[in-house]
Formats: sequence, structure tokens, C-alpha cells
Amino acid sequence: MKEVKKILVPVDFSENSVKLLQHAVDTAEKSAASLVVLYVVEGIDKYSGLSIPHISLSEVEKELVQSAQTKMELFLEEHLESSPVPHEGVVLNGDIVDEINNYAAKEGIDMIIMGTHGYKGLEKVLFGSVAERVVKTASCPVLTFNPYK
Repeated sequence: MKEVKKILVPVDFSENSVKLLQHAVDTAEKSAASLVVLYVVEGIDKYSGLSIPHISLSEVEKELVQSAQTKMELFLEEHLESSPVPHEGVVLNGDIVDEINNYAAKEGIDMIIMGTHGYKGLEKVLFGSVAERVVKTASCPVLTFNPYK
């Protein structure tokens, strides 16, 4: 098996993401790997055919990305500030599964660690299906973590 030196951790900033991040830190420490914590702002281009007065979808998207970048900085500061594991935060915009897989392939990610559940109530709709699709299509091994076990 290839040595794991770079781990991608997709998050949604929920309480489950905190549990997932701790699991990823433990894994990274054991293998002397670095972490890339990733948040994907789902693209709103699918709504571009709708007419919404006085609102530019591209402006809304930019604001969502800026807000997510601020949230990422706070998330890393709160949960990884004292961690010895090298880490960085990345915010992307687009289809969640595509962005995770494209980033992993492009950046030479050795492993993806992701949760099987996201925000409560949206679990199966959002992250259950996202995790399943990433597992099936990723170019590297994917370790899934059930935060309820």
C-alpha cells in the first residue's frame, strides 16, 4: 500500500465534522501526514435559468465562498490551532463530489477521510449520498467514519 502523506478531509462545519477532524488528526499523526480540510460551496449555477430580480447569482456565489472561507479559518483555529499536524483549509465552489475528486487527483492526495453523516436531518440526502459517490469514484483510498459509532 502506498504511504499516506497527504489526507483530504471534506467537512460541512457540523458537530460531526469536529468528530471527523479528530479522527483524521489521529490518523495523520500516526502516519506523519498533513491534512487538507476541504469545504465545498455547492454551485448555484443550476439556478441560473431562474429570474430573480435585483440579485446576481454570481454575486451571491462569491459571498457564499467568502463566508465559507471565514468559517474555515475559524473552524481550523478552534479545532486545529494546537495540533502538531501540518494542515491547511481549502474552500471550493461547484458540485461537491466532483470538487472532492478533482482536488484529490490534482493535488496528489493519498487518502480521503470523510464522514458518512453530515448535518442531522440532511444526512442521507446530502452526505450519505456524497460519501457513497466519493467512495465509488475517487482516485485514492477513501476511509469513511460514522460519527455515531
